Amino acid sequence: MLLNIKDLHARIEEREILKGLNLQINPGEVHAIMGPNGAGKSTLSNVITGKEEYEVTDGDIDFLDESILEMAPEERAQKGIFMSFQYPIEIPGVSVTNFIKTSINETRKAQGLEEMGASEMLKEIRAKAELLGIKKDFLSRSLNEGFSGGEKKRNEIFQMAMLEPKLAILDETDSGLDIDALRIVANGVNKLKSDKNAIIVITHYQRLLDHIVPDFVHVLFNGKIVKSGGKELAHELEEKGYGWIKQEREAQNSV
Repeated sequence: MLLNIKDLHARIEEREILKGLNLQINPGEVHAIMGPNGAGKSTLSNVITGKEEYEVTDGDIDFLDESILEMAPEERAQKGIFMSFQYPIEIPGVSVTNFIKTSINETRKAQGLEEMGASEMLKEIRAKAELLGIKKDFLSRSLNEGFSGGEKKRNEIFQMAMLEPKLAILDETDSGLDIDALRIVANGVNKLKSDKNAIIVITHYQRLLDHIVPDFVHVLFNGKIVKSGGKELAHELEEKGYGWIKQEREAQNSV
């Protein structure tokens, strides 16, 4: 098993957000997490990646059969956890290529490997850029500076392609994208799927899941996964909204 989340409780300041969440993910799987605003979707991704504002009060997260709760965010990244942000930050003066080089070599150093040679790095960058339809001039631009929403997201998928994480978390990757940009980003993600990695897609809307088709869809509600199913569950949520999930939960709790 790649990721095993057991009875996870987490809070920010005094507000408990995750209230006993369980989730198991194996290599080769794509899992979609859906739910209404405030259900805990982004909290889940932030807790997995180790964002410090969040406090885990109970439960555990095992990644590759090892608890990661005591690991710093960079250690988790070096173990193979990658997160695509809803609002990627700009870093003026640092080119896309230099950022990628530094990220890869820091990861390799943490794994006890030698730095990747310049010619090998260049070859790899060109191959992945071609795979994702990224033009040469894009790679010399400052990271996310003046990028459109679609360019920022495409850049993150390029980072994912270069870093080859074992687990990629795409948090609201469709936010602010028009249909063409969405298709390009989704196409990139699909090209990177393999039986050695897994992907968590966190989204509010079903439209992204027409392009990145999940094996499993989970509904997060009030800090717990309350329903799981196949891709058809996403269509049901698009059609009916989340009201019926709430009613179903209330009916179960009243029994």
